[in-house]
Amino acid sequence: MTTPSTPVELTVVDTTTAAWQGFPVAYIGANLEHVPLVEDPETGMTVLKMVYRAGFTNPWHSHPCAHGVYVLEGVLNTHQGDYPAGSFVWFPEGGVMQHGATQDQDVTFLFITNKPFDIHFVGDEDDPEAPTM
Repeated sequence: MTTPSTPVELTVVDTTTAAWQGFPVAYIGANLEHVPLVEDPETGMTVLKMVYRAGFTNPWHSHPCAHGVYVLEGVLNTHQGDYPAGSFVWFPEGGVMQHGATQDQDVTFLFITNKPFDIHFVGDEDDPEAPTM
């Protein structure tokens, strides 16, 4: 078999040894932990490994991007139910949602967006559903 002259360069992150970084969410005063995995400069698509600590809930909010959560450990608590390790949950673009950890355990997950990430909390001045004057 012939080897191509320019094989693709792989991106590899050992998530068991990579340092956790802060993911500040000023509106709710949270600094969530994450490990960056991939960000596509052309599309803005992002993949992170994240953890929500026991008892944390990201209150009602929306995103101008769709995103998926693949639960690695624990249980993802959402406005529509609880999803254990092995579950993949897709949140459509623009929908209003809540999600977080259960009260008694952390949830670790892969967070995948389809384009650049942004967040708007219900009641925030940047909330696209906020009434205009």
